[in-house]
Amino acid sequence: MLAAIAEGPVIPVYILDDATPKHYAMGGASRWWLQHSLASLDAALRAKGSRLILRRGESDVVLAAIAEETGATRVHCIRHHEPWWRNAERAVAKRLDLVCHDGNYLSSPGSITTGSGGQYKIFTPFWRALKTTMPPPHPTHAPTDLPAPAPWPKSDTLADWNLLPTKPDWSAGFGEEWTPGEDGARARLTAFKRHAAQYGETRNLPSIEGSSRLSPHLHFGEVSAAQVWHAVADAGGSVDTFLGEIGWRDYAQNIIREFPDYGSKNARDTLNALPWRTGATADADLQAWQQGRTGYPIVDAGMRQLWATGWMHNRVRMITASFLIKHLLIDWRVGERWFWDCLVDADYGSNAVNWQWTAGTGVDSNMFVRIMAPLVQSPKFDAGAYIRRWVPELSGVRGEAIHDPDEAGFRPRAYPAKIIGHREGRERALAAVKQQR
Repeated sequence: MLAAIAEGPVIPVYILDDATPKHYAMGGASRWWLQHSLASLDAALRAKGSRLILRRGESDVVLAAIAEETGATRVHCIRHHEPWWRNAERAVAKRLDLVCHDGNYLSSPGSITTGSGGQYKIFTPFWRALKTTMPPPHPTHAPTDLPAPAPWPKSDTLADWNLLPTKPDWSAGFGEEWTPGEDGARARLTAFKRHAAQYGETRNLPSIEGSSRLSPHLHFGEVSAAQVWHAVADAGGSVDTFLGEIGWRDYAQNIIREFPDYGSKNARDTLNALPWRTGATADADLQAWQQGRTGYPIVDAGMRQLWATGWMHNRVRMITASFLIKHLLIDWRVGERWFWDCLVDADYGSNAVNWQWTAGTGVDSNMFVRIMAPLVQSPKFDAGAYIRRWVPELSGVRGEAIHDPDEAGFRPRAYPAKIIGHREGRERALAAVKQQR
């Protein structure tokens, strides 16, 4: 924004471009966030004597039309690294003078290289190299006012875009959990600063919720990675674990720059012939997973939290993903697409890298034969209160029985039996690996 202001009047523009990403157009939960984030941004701009222009269509076509209408000579933007937005940037640059700025990551993706100049594929050496360039530059102060054009170009309204769900409205719980926009991001960061020193000890405990919950604010650019770094880096304790998670965002962007189809193609071809389950029975199991009706309380709590709030605790994301891939032997890409639609923080790089890590297909990943045991994970990470909150049928189950009420003999009639036993699912997954080899 400051670079644009230095050149004269500024026209802030947001384009809803669903054509360029094709099947990776923004999912339903992200569109809910976008509605409220854009409303917040427009209000902030109007307080500075400006406003937000909304247009819908292909980015290069829309920006060229606005330039013709207004006489604008240059476009400034924050650089994005999803393959479709890189294509869009090239298309805009053919029509207009485009200036791309880095701003949403600790370093410019692609800039952290090995000694030979290549890209890191493994996170640990990448993070070690990235840390040598830290801290990031301090964020600059926001301008107090923005020079306005005369006249303003026409704009859509948010209502024109129908971003919010209506038939049915599944977002009733979102507003209780989230405040999209810069004010919400600042409040979330302020709250997290008080607990950042204990992040390493609490981040895996879903009942305590040691996460920062900054991921959707970071994804939508309402707070920067640099701003978060400088706010918490000196917290002490185990804050370095959290800083590593911020570094993981950078790592994921580097991966999708090198492997643009990471969301749809195995990075390792050793599992390309794995016989994933398909057909009516697999579809029924998938639906049970999506609805949180698997009979595994920690899995069901996570899937219901996802549906109700557009977010899921990180430890539980790993458990639910592993369950789909290994217990149910359903292709990781099916889960990746479900998360893409349901997460308010749906990010192509992070989502794809995390799913391939769990599936054992990523360039840096867990081995497929390492199968998470949800009935072990649940008591290990003290998930009882979390389960009781998100699976109300189990709210009356006390003590350790909450983790496996079926086995303990306390399963309420309203709660389903396990759709597959742990040993059965594990043995089926291992047999599938042996078969494809």
